[in-house]
Amino acid sequence: MQYFENNNNLKSELRKINYNYKDYNFSFYSDLGVFSKDKIDEGSKLLAETYFLNGNKNISVLDVGCGIGFLGITISKIMNCNVDMIDINDRALHLSKMNNKENKTDCNIFKSNIYECINKKYDCIITNPPIRAGKKVYLTIINDSFNHLNENGELWFVMRTNHGVKTVIKNLKEKYQVDVLNKSLGFYVVRVEK
Repeated sequence: MQYFENNNNLKSELRKINYNYKDYNFSFYSDLGVFSKDKIDEGSKLLAETYFLNGNKNISVLDVGCGIGFLGITISKIMNCNVDMIDINDRALHLSKMNNKENKTDCNIFKSNIYECINKKYDCIITNPPIRAGKKVYLTIINDSFNHLNENGELWFVMRTNHGVKTVIKNLKEKYQVDVLNKSLGFYVVRVEK
């Protein structure tokens, strides 16, 4: 069972994860069958905190593969962005909706297999792509994002060195302006301008 699949027979063991950034305090429900069920993973944390320092406020953002909603919810609250969040995993979507309510944010959360149900464009697409879903999936998330970005829109993603981030960056640089904004514990936070 992977976090990008649905398993309706999976038992539930709800738990709560707290996250604090400066004066902001967040609380997230998590469960079995979702990515990084016991803590906010380091990659997502690095991506979010790099965005808080370098990203744009008051824009439209799409969080792809939102999981329990960490990226979308924190960006919505801290950066005052208008956030849509998508995932393929029903349990992740259910938890995201609970966390949206818990943290008093107003994110729009719905099911979509990558960009299948996306019918508008965004100023920013942000993702911690599901590496275990396979290369085809995570490269589609990255490469097809530009069809769903406004003019001068940005793709933000986090990926580890051992997952091939340098090759991904090299390929993106053939067409786009690419900046590595942060590196930690083997994670790269990458911003790509359309």
